[in-house]
Amino acid sequence: MTIGSNVSEQPDEVDLRPLSARSVVLSLLLGAHPPEMPVKDLLRAVEPFGVGGSTLRAALSRMVSAGDLRRADTVYRLSDRLLARQRRQDDSVHPRTRAWSGDWEMVVITATGRGPAERAELRARLNASRLAELREGVWLRPANLLRTLPDDLDAVAQCYTARPGHPGPELAAELWSLGAWAARSRTLLTHVARADRPADRLTGFAAVVRHLLTDPVLPPELLPPDWPGAELRSAYAAYQGELADTVPQSRLRT
Repeated sequence: MTIGSNVSEQPDEVDLRPLSARSVVLSLLLGAHPPEMPVKDLLRAVEPFGVGGSTLRAALSRMVSAGDLRRADTVYRLSDRLLARQRRQDDSVHPRTRAWSGDWEMVVITATGRGPAERAELRARLNASRLAELREGVWLRPANLLRTLPDDLDAVAQCYTARPGHPGPELAAELWSLGAWAARSRTLLTHVARADRPADRLTGFAAVVRHLLTDPVLPPELLPPDWPGAELRSAYAAYQGELADTVPQSRLRT
């Protein structure tokens, strides 16, 4: 199972999820720093996306009840669960990297007797850490990220630094579906360049963020020519500048 295998759509298709009041609010707050807004700012921010005041208030009430948001007086803020999602999103848009020395991170799963749900949850966490599975229970990636693995991973796995004998570019191509990821990136870039309505741009760039979450963020030495990762991030940064016209500028990271 590789990160590339998460890209299930065909390269010429764009996964545009329905634009609900909840998705608009979450998109705005996930891009806001700090991730909170008074209801008066939210009312102004959601208007270009076709969300009216009564619809917004109903959505906010449901989101508080569901644990998506926390409310203090008239200010709505992301819950702790969604703050973790925001951190993952920020890392996908602004990954922190270092020069690659040729070392690889290797995580070997040592725990046994886990149920299907536990195994699936662990695989999701390792994928979110931008690791890819070489074979059952052995996960790899180049050691070029400035990040730490989850603390509790020690309970189920052992972590190593490795120097595989396999050539780096060939190993990277085996671990990740790089061609499919690049093709989908270019499809998304074409789509958002053509989208002109606010709602279409929001759904398009929401798909861009989801796609960036699956970028392996490999060192340049291991990437194929014309890798579109930087272009996709630049396009999203420009879109954040557009949203600054709607959301108070101090809240958006551009």
